[in-house]
Amino acid sequence: MTTIATALRPRRARRTNCWKTATGIVLTAIMLFPVYWMLNASFTRDQDMRKSPPDLFPVHGTLEGYRSVLDDQLSYLGTSLVIGLGTVVLTVALAAPAGYALAKLRPRGGGVLSFLFLVAQMIPGIIMAMGFYAIYLSLGLLQSVPGLIVADSTLAVPFAVLIFTAFMAGIPDELLQAAKTDGAGPLRTFWSIVLPMSRNAVVTVSLFAFLWSWSDFVFASTLAGGGAHEPITLGIYHYIGNNNQQWNAIMATAVVASLPATVILVLAQRYVAAGVSAGAVKD
Repeated sequence: MTTIATALRPRRARRTNCWKTATGIVLTAIMLFPVYWMLNASFTRDQDMRKSPPDLFPVHGTLEGYRSVLDDQLSYLGTSLVIGLGTVVLTVALAAPAGYALAKLRPRGGGVLSFLFLVAQMIPGIIMAMGFYAIYLSLGLLQSVPGLIVADSTLAVPFAVLIFTAFMAGIPDELLQAAKTDGAGPLRTFWSIVLPMSRNAVVTVSLFAFLWSWSDFVFASTLAGGGAHEPITLGIYHYIGNNNQQWNAIMATAVVASLPATVILVLAQRYVAAGVSAGAVKD
């Protein structure tokens, strides 16, 4: 009996694994179906969009929607790119030194400050948007790209400081002590040793900061709506309002808007995994 049970055990394990794999595939397909339908609709002609049932594949494909994107949405895409890169630069410039100070210099009240950064992430974006609106109205920064960069950075900086703090805390103190012995001050140590070793954290923070700014709608609609420079989220919003019958163009706009974030995520996923789960010492 023991021999039979031992022989059956691998079969049961294989069946269990097959069921788990099949379940995972089905759930993944369900979650990715909206993405597939977005791609399908972006190549489908307007007259074919009204079929019942609709085609699962664009039998008579068209690039008309993508031509509309190139004609109408390039300025929005360019603005989003500038805002995203500006948010990344400002976030890293502020969060990296702050994370280094909390992790290695250990100032008084550092624990309270870390807790405040954690609490700051719980504040709803619409409340912050209203506060920024009042401030920008008096400073004349409404409907401006720099104003939107600063606003988007407030979402990314608290998270970035926590990531940098956790990552830099894993850097051996012996390295910093050796640099101090060689005559390097805190700033030189940070620039020459800590920051290069925190490459994975920099990539992780940059990725999340870019994605947050790229997909932001609350700050964009509140602080930049109606201005000369609007991001792609508002471009899609206006496009739906003005062309609610041209669904291939709307879906093509969504596809093009998703491409930069998708490409960056694919290229940076190795560094993101290392930045979140590992430390610079383990590279």
